[in-house]
Amino acid sequence: MNEQKEKILARIRATLVELFDLEESEIVPEARLYEDLDIDSIDAVDLLIDLKKTTEVEISPAQFKQVRTVQDVVDVFDRLSAKAQ
Repeated sequence: MNEQKEKILARIRATLVELFDLEESEIVPEARLYEDLDIDSIDAVDLLIDLKKTTEVEISPAQFKQVRTVQDVVDVFDRLSAKAQ
């Protein structure tokens, strides 16, 4: 994983721990948001809003709807932040 993706993963971890009281050790790239981390659609919107604020990357709800795992979130934000530069 490159440095940019590591930073995004760290931000996602911090957000999930802060917003949803998850254990940091549970937030691994292969963790499924809904099944493994027990995040529902409203929680996903909260996560999206927080990540948009902290990364300054615009992502649409439709794009976010495609993600299933923590790695998917990392990949989407990495791709969008690369386009924004």
